[in-house]
Amino acid sequence: MYTIAALYHFAPLADPAALQPPLLSLCRAEGITGSLLLASEGVNGTVAGSRKGIDAVLAHLRAWPGCADLEHKESTSSIQPFGRLKVRLKSEIVTMGQPGVDPRARAGHYVAPADWNELIAQPDVAVIDTRNDYEVAIGTFEGAIDPETASFREFPAWWEANKARFHNKRIAMFCTGGIRCEKSTNYLLGQGVEEVYHLKGGILKYLEEVPQENSTWHGECFVFDGRVSVGHGLVEGPHQLCHACRRPILPADMARPEFEQGVACHQCTGETSDADKARFRERQKQIALAEARGERHMQNIPGD
Repeated sequence: MYTIAALYHFAPLADPAALQPPLLSLCRAEGITGSLLLASEGVNGTVAGSRKGIDAVLAHLRAWPGCADLEHKESTSSIQPFGRLKVRLKSEIVTMGQPGVDPRARAGHYVAPADWNELIAQPDVAVIDTRNDYEVAIGTFEGAIDPETASFREFPAWWEANKARFHNKRIAMFCTGGIRCEKSTNYLLGQGVEEVYHLKGGILKYLEEVPQENSTWHGECFVFDGRVSVGHGLVEGPHQLCHACRRPILPADMARPEFEQGVACHQCTGETSDADKARFRERQKQIALAEARGERHMQNIPGD
């Protein structure tokens, strides 16, 4: 059984480039897979491995200056959820493209999962899903507004175009694990919104702690690993991944005429050229050959 740790922490890292090699070496030594992003604003990522290996990585990160109170969320998987390890340097640990945004200065009011339902039921509260459109498509909270953004970087422009809709409203925001809300709530506070809230620990914490019979969540939550989606209790969901567009699909979608394994699904078949599809078919052929040899092809593992 693999332990999966999802984490983020905003802290001023003076020299992320110096922190990268020791972290990479430790992860390799412990057999860790997944992705960790380092930037001057902190660390973000999801990794998987043995209980011992995950504990070693978490202890290493918490020893960094300003990271002692780094929090993480855990789940498990019976299969390896990542095909490889990436420890990368970035300008932002989650890309919003707004230089003035600093969650360390202030963020929205944290709302515990147990208190979330009561908050979002209030008539003066507008609930905004800050995730990407393909994530929202497979599950969201009852009554939540979908900005229909393809990436988090698009959120500021969406807000600017739609802010008049939320005059005299309190804003409640949520995302998968909380990191996007750290930035989006700081952004809205900077735009003059007086009352901004966000779900502490994100959807994953809500699904872990709130019983299904009390839940206002509908559908599944997309996750960026081999499980593709999870439901209440963080139980693995029914979704698979289209390896052409990296969007989630249901088993029934694989019976649709647009679907071709590794080449296209009903969501992306019109987005790629014949040349693209030919290239994808060759890649799928190599995947099949690798599987026939009893190997796992890197490009066939979600979350890479």
